[in-house]
Amino acid sequence: MSNNTLEKLKARFNPEAAKGMNEVFQFHFSDAGSYYLNIQDGTLDVQEGEHDDPSVSLSLTTDTLKGIMSGDINGMTAFMTGKLKATGNVMLATKLTSLFPSE
Repeated sequence: MSNNTLEKLKARFNPEAAKGMNEVFQFHFSDAGSYYLNIQDGTLDVQEGEHDDPSVSLSLTTDTLKGIMSGDINGMTAFMTGKLKATGNVMLATKLTSLFPSE
């Protein structure tokens, strides 16, 4: 995942939507390695690598993530067509668009 994509995620983070949340979103990118987002009561920490106990794990390409975040790709459609695989608390993945609203 490029630093540019990470910076965009950080810039779009909505602390209000993350109030009271204590969750870890693990991303496995087929084209860019693994990263996780640690959200703790309105704060965001992005780390490279794998978390020991993520709340939800998502496997996808960086392009699929960009499409979901921009609204060009429906997350549920991506899941149903196999572009996005999720394990753990799958319903958490539906909160990504409120946590990182598009401009």
